[in-house]
Amino acid sequence: MALIKIKNLSVILGDKQALKNVNLEVEEGSVTAIVGPSGSGKTTLLRTLNLLQLPSEGGLEVDGISVSAKKISKSTVKQFRQKSTMVFQQFNLFKNLTALENVMSPLIYNKLAKFDEARQLALSILNEFGLSEIVNQYPVTLSGGQQQRVSIARALISKPKVVLFDEPTSALDPEMVSSVLNIIAKLASQNITMIIVTHEIEFARQIADQAIFIENGEVIDQGPAKTLLSVKGNGRISDFVNSLENRHQPIL
Repeated sequence: MALIKIKNLSVILGDKQALKNVNLEVEEGSVTAIVGPSGSGKTTLLRTLNLLQLPSEGGLEVDGISVSAKKISKSTVKQFRQKSTMVFQQFNLFKNLTALENVMSPLIYNKLAKFDEARQLALSILNEFGLSEIVNQYPVTLSGGQQQRVSIARALISKPKVVLFDEPTSALDPEMVSSVLNIIAKLASQNITMIIVTHEIEFARQIADQAIFIENGEVIDQGPAKTLLSVKGNGRISDFVNSLENRHQPIL
């Protein structure tokens, strides 16, 4: 069953059409990878799914909650954000809160749990993510990989229907990337619905059920991740995938 439905979605930012007539369905429990060159509209699509960016035309539905560009109320925005949550490139942790307090914050601020229950749930998920030793540390004292894992834990604690990842490893040093990818892979194995904007093509091939390729605000193609993101074949998508595969190769 489709958990997310996007129909004829367009977004205009200033004088630029950031998204053009996007149509997409995402099945519950699946992983969708969004790939494409920088500035193609990937992040705009992700932000629109959380209504951090409002659509200019068309509509979308998440877990039965529908919104049309012609009519968006504050209550609908609130409902959408209860269904989905975002993990950002730059972590977006509260600097004045400890790792534990950051993870507790969605439950406390949204009055979803009392303090003691929120604390126990936060401790449990931090322990699951291998972060039990840093629960009382502030973000400034944590590595990038640790901060991103705390950010993911915070996103998951309120049990959203879908988790939206915006380039979750782009701000990390290479040695930190695997710790975050391992967490995402673990979530995929638990059938948590995820949409991931990423340049980690091999990772996307391994965990994603479907992939979509966006360029200039349009969905150029979509299909099974292993097929769409293949390095073999001709065409724009294969050229793009190969360019990422070869980015760390030495220049002779």
